[in-house]
Amino acid sequence: MKNTSSRIAKLGRNHKKRNRGKEMGAEEEVEQKGIELEQQPRSSTQPMTPAQFLSWKRNKDADASARKAEEARKRAEDILSGTVPMNGRELFLHDPLVFDNTRY
Repeated sequence: MKNTSSRIAKLGRNHKKRNRGKEMGAEEEVEQKGIELEQQPRSSTQPMTPAQFLSWKRNKDADASARKAEEARKRAEDILSGTVPMNGRELFLHDPLVFDNTRY
């Protein structure tokens, strides 16, 4: 039994020696990148001030609302041209009498 375990340990060492110059495994690669990141100086970035954050947030919200408005305009254009069918909400907003249950 002792002979078998020493043989397995020897095979493991030989395997490591053979693969030393070859590609690293995924775990070793992640570990190596983590070590590299730890060695980099952390003072390379400056903290964001509240004024900078608010400015960034306003710009981001303005871009998002402009994109939404453009998509809504394009959808309305496509509905009018007939290339896209209306969904239930759009149909109700366009012609609420279609959903009038008092006539039945």
